[in-house]
Amino acid sequence: MRLFSVPFLLALSVLTFATCPTWAKGVFDGPAELPRATVSSALTDTPAPGSIVTVNAGDDLQKALDGAHCGDTVELEAGAVFTGLFFLRAQSCDDAHWIVIRTSAPNSHLPSEGQRATPCYAGVASLTGRPAYACNNPQNVMSRIENNGPIDGPFVLRNGANHYRLIGLELTRTEGVHSAPGLISVEFGGVADHIVVDRSWLHGTLRDETQVGVSLDGMTEAAVVDSYFSDFHCNESGMCTDAHAVSGGIGNNQDGPFKISNNFLEASGESVMFGGGAATLTPADIEILHNHFFKPWQWMPGAPNFVKGSNGRAFVTKNHMELKNATRVLVEGNLMENNWGGFTQHGYAVLLTPKNQHTQSKGNVCPKCQVTDVTIRYSRISHSGSGIQMATSISGNGQNGGQALAGERWSIHDVVLDDINKNYVAEGNLFMIANGWHRNPVNTITINHVTAFPDPAGHMMMIGNSRQDPTMFGLVFTNNLIATGQFPVWSSGGGTISCASHGTPAEKIKKCFNPYTFTNSALIGSPAAFPPSSWPSGNFFPASPNSVGFTQYDDGVNGDYTLQPNSPYKKAGTDGKDLGADIAGLNAALAGVE
Repeated sequence: MRLFSVPFLLALSVLTFATCPTWAKGVFDGPAELPRATVSSALTDTPAPGSIVTVNAGDDLQKALDGAHCGDTVELEAGAVFTGLFFLRAQSCDDAHWIVIRTSAPNSHLPSEGQRATPCYAGVASLTGRPAYACNNPQNVMSRIENNGPIDGPFVLRNGANHYRLIGLELTRTEGVHSAPGLISVEFGGVADHIVVDRSWLHGTLRDETQVGVSLDGMTEAAVVDSYFSDFHCNESGMCTDAHAVSGGIGNNQDGPFKISNNFLEASGESVMFGGGAATLTPADIEILHNHFFKPWQWMPGAPNFVKGSNGRAFVTKNHMELKNATRVLVEGNLMENNWGGFTQHGYAVLLTPKNQHTQSKGNVCPKCQVTDVTIRYSRISHSGSGIQMATSISGNGQNGGQALAGERWSIHDVVLDDINKNYVAEGNLFMIANGWHRNPVNTITINHVTAFPDPAGHMMMIGNSRQDPTMFGLVFTNNLIATGQFPVWSSGGGTISCASHGTPAEKIKKCFNPYTFTNSALIGSPAAFPPSSWPSGNFFPASPNSVGFTQYDDGVNGDYTLQPNSPYKKAGTDGKDLGADIAGLNAALAGVE
């Protein structure tokens, strides 16, 4: 069933973040509904008017936690180390009586609320291979809680735990212990609500496996803000496969809303991951805002100072963000840097891939999984093997059908993708849009006001759909400034049964999408084999980036893609705006993210 007409989609696709307030039912950005709810995560939203419980080095932390009442603040001695597994119990707290667990250091010794904590506050002046952070006077004002066991921890939320806020903590694992823990999680089968992780440093060790920083499975009203995640990685042939800074989307509970805001996020698998296992419901109302996604180059095999895992193997690196089970997701103001292929991956930084996960023992375990109503805007993807993959497929061996519920209503606008490069163990593609489902194919995708540069030998867009399956529909591709690459529109696979197996770009797009709109974009440097006549009508064909009028192209690597006043693409959009991303709006959204 086609939910939107193409003219309606086109009209909606020109909306910007300035005109799209969130947190209200039925508010859309292009075809995608925005989150209906947000997490109230400010300090004023989490009052703790009760007693101060002081915990010094050597004291019994678990006893102090068990003795804390709603409204109390548990203060851990700054610089002290507490080793073990600690449980946060269920109490009948409310919005006026939170339990705060924090360092004893005064607020003046921590970054201000809304400012990101870094390892500097744990006395670490810099981390090798990571972006420099301000640290003129490193001092350890955090309290360290360290998991020294073989299971998840150091913090486990008991079933029903609620209204906990963590501030100014260093959470980690003991080096050399044979384990792959998640540092914060809800106990198996349990639920928790009103949880905030604030201005803390969560990390693994240099070579050991640490699978997850914060697992949101089973949580509602949870936020991770102003924090720093590093050294989350799984080793090839190790105890785990995908490491995540923050993950969720698995289980039998209606999880969300979630806020992941102003964090440094580093993980070998995916820094943010929703889905990937058995689930009967879909987490909803997820905000992923103003984060710096990053992988250090020393994790790449063959790189200088290559860092191996504790078993002598490479870390399993994949993507920056993947959604396999999530709805009403806003991804805004994020910087995503350094991503490469390997381990069955092709270097895509972002994946929208609804998946009915398959296990050998249980068959397909997520038939209701969906990725719907996703907005990605005012973000930048740089130094990556490929850009954004939007695809549906049947998991595993296809037992019991293997199809998930839906993959639809995705809005991508005011995004820059640059230094998309085959040298990062990948194909150098900007977008992949492909369907592998036998019913309800991927549909209703808007790509609008995007500025992007694939590898010169790569693809602007890979598309694919078996002619035996329903045709994808509802593609709107408008107002973009995009280099085409050597092979602009190419088949994503499937041989001669693919809708894109042969033909001109116009023929392939027409065979793969019905209906579609592909117009008013500047397609930069289209090869002689694909002249303007081979494309859908109504587009522009600048010969090279130098003829576009960028302020600074810089070979498509960290350039300033603002259009000069004399650019022919100034105010040439269907909405009267410049073609390509709103660079001023993008820069404003990214201010302070790096």
